[in-house]
Amino acid sequence: MLIQPLSCLVSSIIARAGRRPAVPKTLGYALVSWGALAGAAHAASLSDTLERLAPSADPKVLALAASAMSCAERRGQPVADRLAVIDYSLPSTERRLWVFDLSRPRLLFKEWVAHGRASGANEAVRFSNVPDSHESSLGLFRTLNSYEGHDGYALRLKGLEPGINSNAYSRAIVIHGASYATPAFIHRVGRLGRSLGCPAVRPAIVKPLINSLKDGQYVFAYYPKSKWIKHSRYLHCGAPSSSRLIASTP
Repeated sequence: MLIQPLSCLVSSIIARAGRRPAVPKTLGYALVSWGALAGAAHAASLSDTLERLAPSADPKVLALAASAMSCAERRGQPVADRLAVIDYSLPSTERRLWVFDLSRPRLLFKEWVAHGRASGANEAVRFSNVPDSHESSLGLFRTLNSYEGHDGYALRLKGLEPGINSNAYSRAIVIHGASYATPAFIHRVGRLGRSLGCPAVRPAIVKPLINSLKDGQYVFAYYPKSKWIKHSRYLHCGAPSSSRLIASTP
C-alpha cells in the first residue's frame, strides 16, 4: 500500500533534519498528490469490497462509508476491522443496517434499525446533534465500550463530526436492543417503533452485534442531506497531515 512507504519517507526526512525541513515545494506537492491518490485508491478498494459483500445496499452509500472510514484513518484515527453502515434514506420496514468484518471480508449482519422519534415515522427525514431533540444523528462514529444500562446491553458511540454528531456521547446515543425494532412490531404497526435518537436493533441479535462492533470500530450513518455531504470533513479528505506540513514548508 502506498501510504505506508510515503509516511516512512516523511518520517525519515524529518528525523534526519531534527526539525521540520525545508523541502522543495515540488516535492511537497508531490507528496500531497501521492497521499491523496493512495487514499482514494484505498477507499475505492474498500468500496468494492463492501459492494461485493452487500449487493442489496446502495453502492453510493457504501462508497461514502468507505471514503469516510479511509479518511478517518488517514487523519490519525486508529485502524479498525469492523464497519457498520446505516442507510436512513430507507424506510424502517427495510433492513438498513449492515455490519462488515473487514479483516476476513464478510458480512456479519443485515438488520432492521430504528431511528429517533422526532426524525420521522416510517421514514427518517430530520437529523440533529442537539441534546433532547430525540432525532437521530448522521455521519461517522467510533464505537466505545459496551455496558449494561437502562435498555439492557448497549454500546456507546463517539461522534467524530463537529456540529453533526459530536454530542452523541453526551446525548447518550447508543446502540441497544428494543422490542419495537423487530419484524413482529412491523407486522403489527406497519413500521418500526422509534427511539430517543438511538439506533436500536432487535433484542435477539443485540449482544453478538454489539460484541462485533465494540472498542474502536466505525459506524457510518447516511441520509442524503446535502449540507452534511458537502461539508463533512470525512467525505472530502485532504492529504495526510504530515504531507500537509511538508507542502506548507517554505
